[in-house]
Formats: sequence, structure tokens, C-alpha cells
Amino acid sequence: MGDQALLGPWIRRFLLEHLVAERNLARNTQIGYRDAFKLLIPFIKQHRKKPIHQLAVADISADLVRRFLADVEASRGCRVASRNQRLAAIRALAAFVGTRSPAHIQWAGEIRSIPFKKAERAIVPYLEKPEMDALLAAPDRRSVQGRRDYALLLFLYNTGARASEAAQLKIADVDLHGAYVKITGKGTKQRLCPLWRVTVIELMALLGHRLPNESVFINRSGQPLTRFGIHTLVERHASVAQCKVPSLGTKRVSPHSIRHYVSFRTMSGTLGFGPVFPANFSGHRRHSFDFFYPACTGQRAMNGAPSTNK
Repeated sequence: MGDQALLGPWIRRFLLEHLVAERNLARNTQIGYRDAFKLLIPFIKQHRKKPIHQLAVADISADLVRRFLADVEASRGCRVASRNQRLAAIRALAAFVGTRSPAHIQWAGEIRSIPFKKAERAIVPYLEKPEMDALLAAPDRRSVQGRRDYALLLFLYNTGARASEAAQLKIADVDLHGAYVKITGKGTKQRLCPLWRVTVIELMALLGHRLPNESVFINRSGQPLTRFGIHTLVERHASVAQCKVPSLGTKRVSPHSIRHYVSFRTMSGTLGFGPVFPANFSGHRRHSFDFFYPACTGQRAMNGAPSTNK
């Protein structure tokens, strides 16, 4: 069996040459595609009863792909969005193979004809102003860790950054004199976010005289906080804050809910920057996200306007 027929060489070229060298896709996208094939290949091996190195491109039939997607939802408990992400990786591989191997054009067309499943649009989580205030007041700022936690929560509140964006933030990305921060988001897209005076003060104390290539938010061992660590940090302080504001106990508080709270406030112009579209401020990939917010802004957001010294 020649290399054109074997699956392995195509997978290698797709992951290492196409995604990285040709497309220069974001690292997280590369990992997502890789993980999809880590699930798909053992599934195909089991059903074809072949060693992995003998699998052919044609062994990934459209019927088996549909069964694989059903298994992803049933056995692994994945949601429709995750199922569609796996399918996107498989369809991208089919397009890659089909454009480079005329013998596989029909196969590629069959794979790419598998439709994405429509997913229900989730309700946007957000916090009320008293809940956000209670969350910010939760860290014990008498300790070094508490001051770091407060600075991180304040940074998320100020910028609407994703947990992954805060985790990868470097000191060189923060301009304390200009009072802004450069955030690198999905697809390596960058945006500049203004910083409140109180945020600048907290970050200045947190950064000290550390080197520009170091991460802004680090743990006790001096290692960068991960996005999972940031999620745990927010959840831990939310459990403390719910003692003062019981309504927090009815919500799943995460960096994402802080992010949407910021988006509500930018639509109403109550963050001290004037009205801004959430897609511009928070780095959403599509402006269609802006239409999630107007129904929840208005008087709620106006009641939560921050003081002008921020």
C-alpha cells in the first residue's frame, strides 16, 4: 500500500505542515484538531480490526464518521458543540487530502457532506453589580496570595479577558504608564484594553521589578497560573462571597461570567470608557454576540456604574 493510500502520512502532513506551516493556526486550534484524531483513530482501528500503521484513508468512511460522532455524544457525554468541533477537524482533513490527491476526491466529498448538528444557544451567564463587588471583596488582601487574587479578579473585571488570555499574559504586554494592556486572544488576534487607575496600582504592586518576559500572574512556586488554576481561583472566592450575597450560590461563577458582566457594562457605557461594542472590547470573534446583551443592559447596568476614579 503506497503512502497516498495510507492514513498515517496524511495525518502527519496535516498536523505538522498544513496547520502549522501553511495555515499558522493558533496553538489551541492545533491541539483541538490533534485531540480529535486521538479519539478518531482508535475508534477506526477497533472497527476495521487493523493495526494503526496499516489504516488507509478509505477506512475512514462517512458511515464510520457518523458512528464516531454518535459515540462522542453517547459514550463520552460530549455536548453538540464538542461533537461539531470533532467533525470540523475531520472535514478539514478531508479537504486537505482531497485537494492534494485526486484519487480521494470522492472520499473527501462524502466526508465533507456530513452536516454539523444545530446546537441550542446557551443562556449568557452574568453577574449583578452587588455580586461582582462581593467577589472582589472576597480575597484576603493582607496576604501576598490574597493581593494577587484581588489583582487577578480586578484585571478580569476591568478587561473582560478570558482565563486563557490572563494565563498567558506577559509583563511586557502591560503598559502601566500608558494605562493599557495588550491581550492576545483566539486565533492570535490582539486587542488593546484600557486599564483603570486602581487596576494600574494593583498591577504595579504585583509586578514589582520582575522581568518583561515573565508571566503576570504566577503561583506560589513562581510558575505561571494556568487557565484551570484561574477557574479554581474564581470559584473559590465565589464560594466565600456567597456568604454575603446568597444569590451567588444559585449561579456557576467563572471567569466567563465575569467576562459577560463586562460585556453588559460596555454596551451601556458604564465602565468609564463610553459605549463600546462587546465584540471590540472583549475580543469576540463575531459581532453577532453583541445582540445577546442589549436585553440585559439598561437600568441593571446603569445601577452598577463604577465610580469615576476607576
